[in-house]
Amino acid sequence: MPHVIALRPIHPDAIVLLNAAPGVTAEIVDDLSPASLAHHLPRADGLIIRTLRVDRAFLAQCTNLRILARHGVGYDIVDVPALTERGIPLTITPEANAVSVAEHALMLMLALARRLTVYDANMRVPVWGAQAALPTFDLAGKTVLVIGFGRIGTRVARLCAAFGMRVLVRDPNIAKGSIRGLGFEPADDAAEAAGAADIVTLHLPSNAQTRGTIDAAFLARMKPGAILVNTARGTIVDQAALDRALRAGHLAGAGLDVFEEEPVEADIPLLTAPNLILTPHVAASTSEGLRRMAMHSAEAVLACFANRLDPDVVVNPEVLTRRN
Repeated sequence: MPHVIALRPIHPDAIVLLNAAPGVTAEIVDDLSPASLAHHLPRADGLIIRTLRVDRAFLAQCTNLRILARHGVGYDIVDVPALTERGIPLTITPEANAVSVAEHALMLMLALARRLTVYDANMRVPVWGAQAALPTFDLAGKTVLVIGFGRIGTRVARLCAAFGMRVLVRDPNIAKGSIRGLGFEPADDAAEAAGAADIVTLHLPSNAQTRGTIDAAFLARMKPGAILVNTARGTIVDQAALDRALRAGHLAGAGLDVFEEEPVEADIPLLTAPNLILTPHVAASTSEGLRRMAMHSAEAVLACFANRLDPDVVVNPEVLTRRN
């Protein structure tokens, strides 16, 4: 009888779905201490994980594991080669959080453009009215550079266009004709396009090719007074370089939902940088987004048990061929 364990709570509808499947049992394990994991992991045929790091030592305890389902999209915390060696598929929920993250990115753009946090603080003094030292601007008529044109990036581009923005797109994996066909402008070079953009928004995975790409040189080429938004992965941005760019006044502001090291539990210099809005990696965590991620994770686990797993949600699809 396959047993599924969710490490940390997920939406209860997903647990109901799993337990309703013939021959399947499911439970939530909230205690992630070494002793608890040592007891529970050997019992799991399927695991649903959220933010827990999965390395070889972790997997060595998973003696019966048939599938690892990531409750989300990013998988930089998972040792994919180790899973592949054992023929274990890693699934993600690529459609589940796209709307939520895209809306969060737009929220950060609007909040920065209108200096929301500062004006909110002023009202609590109270200081009334517009302040010359706190200029704001419309999104309409401005240029945004969307770096990464996947499920989230495409939605962000459409939302920006709806606000009347000129949308530039940089994604070497997407044909220029496809970008033009959707009404946007392809950019050949991200750093060059950044010089024309009022806002740069990041929607890339974190991998060997993308880590640290938004470095001091890139930031220096951004348009003076521009805004950077990152709801993708913190390791894409050099935080120290961003801190310097904000303090020097080269950038007008930045909005970050993700950080180089998570969770942020220590005092880092960036936290005191000016004109910075921070959220604790919650862009995907709307009520709807959390339910969709949980349900899609559970559906992937059940599909695996039924030998009908969709390759589109599998990070290492080569294991499916090996199984077949």
